[in-house]
Amino acid sequence: MAIVRHGPLAAFVSAVYERAGVPAEDASLLADTLVQADLWGHQSHGVLRTGWYLARLDSGAMNRVTKPRFVTDAGAVAVIDGADGVGQVVARFAAREAIRRAKAHGVGAVAVRDSNHFGTCMYYTRMAAEQGCVMMLTTNGGPAIAPWGGRQKVIGTNPWSVAAPAGRHPPYLMDMANTGVARGKIYLARQRREKIPAGWALDAEGEPTTDPQEAIDGIILPMAGHKGYAIALTVDMLSGVLSGSAFLSAVNGPYKTDLKSGAGHFFTAWDIAAFQPLAEFNTRMESWVSEIKSVPRAKGVDEIFYPGEMEAASDRRQREHGIDLPQDTVADLQRIGGETGVDPGPLLRG
Repeated sequence: MAIVRHGPLAAFVSAVYERAGVPAEDASLLADTLVQADLWGHQSHGVLRTGWYLARLDSGAMNRVTKPRFVTDAGAVAVIDGADGVGQVVARFAAREAIRRAKAHGVGAVAVRDSNHFGTCMYYTRMAAEQGCVMMLTTNGGPAIAPWGGRQKVIGTNPWSVAAPAGRHPPYLMDMANTGVARGKIYLARQRREKIPAGWALDAEGEPTTDPQEAIDGIILPMAGHKGYAIALTVDMLSGVLSGSAFLSAVNGPYKTDLKSGAGHFFTAWDIAAFQPLAEFNTRMESWVSEIKSVPRAKGVDEIFYPGEMEAASDRRQREHGIDLPQDTVADLQRIGGETGVDPGPLLRG
């Protein structure tokens, strides 16, 4: 493992994407989404992915210059064509639109088609929480899950997120895939040269495996059995079918660096002030959090957390002390620096 400061890390990743032809503002956003994931402790969606996005830009599967356009612009509702642009840029544009429409109409619903992988969902739902809204976001992805009872993967991990302000506390940020584990965590285990826990995945023959490569080549199991499968399908229906984007096996994840993604997203924002005064909502959220955290703890548990709280603590800690990156990730960034001519700096030289 290596300790890396978040500022120089973000500057390096941003410079890499600028060198690849991404406009400076977009490159900075892309870098920030990756480094923020690492700060939150979600390394599966952090700078580990730098090379994947770069390869998609180099292959032409993802456009360097992102130009989203409105297909439908109808008050509280919009449909946006991402035109195969950078997923992070498309998602921020759509999130801002959903929030703006919610402020005008009480609710804003924005569907996105032909986008790309955009990192963590909570990066965008947090934007709404910071502006006095509740937001739910769904997105589909490349095949990872088989239909319940099947042996061929055609359904993505299809993550979703819900965020809300929580008064004096960090925002409530729920973000989860519908697999028992995010696929990125399996890639992270491979990067760390670790086995994965039993129950995460099946190999290509449908047998349980603890080998991350066999899991990548095989099937990731849904969370909660058939219930996770049903939620994953619901996410795909909203993000893919309703948005007019690709769905099921027609979607390609960021790991297939030479194929257009076809990923779709669905953003829904609610302006809290349309339901009750924001101050009242925040007070109620504080009481809600207090009751959750005050229940008797199970043996060996030091503290009960609500979604988003652990990430906020990790963010504070790693901003102060640095991000602890796997050595293989650092080596990959060094490789990227050498190939693009961007100096990774002394903090990435090991």
